[in-house]
Amino acid sequence: MKHSHAAARVLLGCIRLINGSLALVAPQFLCRNIGIDPELTPAALYVFRMFGIRTVLIATDLLFATGQTQARAIEQAPLIHASDTLGGVGGRDRPLTGSLGCPNCGHLGCFNTVLALWARKDLRV
Repeated sequence: MKHSHAAARVLLGCIRLINGSLALVAPQFLCRNIGIDPELTPAALYVFRMFGIRTVLIATDLLFATGQTQARAIEQAPLIHASDTLGGVGGRDRPLTGSLGCPNCGHLGCFNTVLALWARKDLRV
């Protein structure tokens, strides 16, 4: 069972590394996928890059750190992903629309939250 917790941590780290890298190097692609025209809303590119660097740093802690640094990343992951999920579904604001749209943002966030909770089960806090 312990191996499945490690696999959840690694999968979560890989998902974060891919999404964060895309946000850093191809924010226009991600904008278009959630219905934002980067030509009309250039500030969205900045927001995606901020999201990207945070996501890459969290991924590196999940994948490559050891000891307390990795344990802290695993411990904090459920809160981070739960807040990402709530942001993806839009809360009381108008939800995101577009080719991926709000439901897929929420689904990915929920999947990541479940992975984060599963990875956390192995911690001896």
